[in-house]
Amino acid sequence: MASGLRTLGSKAAAALDDELMSSGAFSIDQLMELAGLAVSQALYALSPPSKSPNVLIACGPGNNGGDGLVAARHLFHFGYKPTMYYPKQSKNELYQRLRTQLEQLKVSFTDDFPSAAQHTDYIIDAIFGFSFSGEVREPFPAVIQALAQSKKPVLAVDAPSSWNIEDGPPCDGPGKAYQPDALISLTAPKPLVKWFTGRHFVGGRFVGKEIAEKYGFDVPPYRGSDQIVEIGKNGEKL
Repeated sequence: MASGLRTLGSKAAAALDDELMSSGAFSIDQLMELAGLAVSQALYALSPPSKSPNVLIACGPGNNGGDGLVAARHLFHFGYKPTMYYPKQSKNELYQRLRTQLEQLKVSFTDDFPSAAQHTDYIIDAIFGFSFSGEVREPFPAVIQALAQSKKPVLAVDAPSSWNIEDGPPCDGPGKAYQPDALISLTAPKPLVKWFTGRHFVGGRFVGKEIAEKYGFDVPPYRGSDQIVEIGKNGEKL
């Protein structure tokens, strides 16, 4: 992990979310929209649609997957052609609306992740985020193994799926050898960045310095209207 880079553990991240949605007066819709926008900007910074027009987005059943659904909508409007892999769809009304928004844009959904991964230019891993713990359940073990073996570049949202937020990659299982090309940490980097070796962005521009200091992390130096900041190997902004 870059020296001097302050991180946000899983318990603190959950407490921060609770505070943002209580005394902070944010709704989950707002936070998810800003997170998804940051994800889409990170991909644009990594590889614009002129270079990587086709994007496969793997979404899990929780908030990380919701961030992926939002990102897909923004990426469509940025000029990409997103394809969604969303096998464990939530019955929550918010997630259903996010899917409907994509369907109205004629964004395609697939049940065959390995095949779709062979025919895309970039992959976004929005399966599991900071709240993940325990074993990876079906159908995701094979998906994470495919991500680990992918010859296509991968951008992970908040955490490489299957990684422990505090302890990094698992000792065994499909995620043991999984090292995505890029990571966007939402709100603040998590302790797992100690084991991450790719390009690292921070996004989710909705926390003031007072709250950040309370939870022990730094608000990155966003420029202008940017929703993301790239962090260098030594913790500095590039």
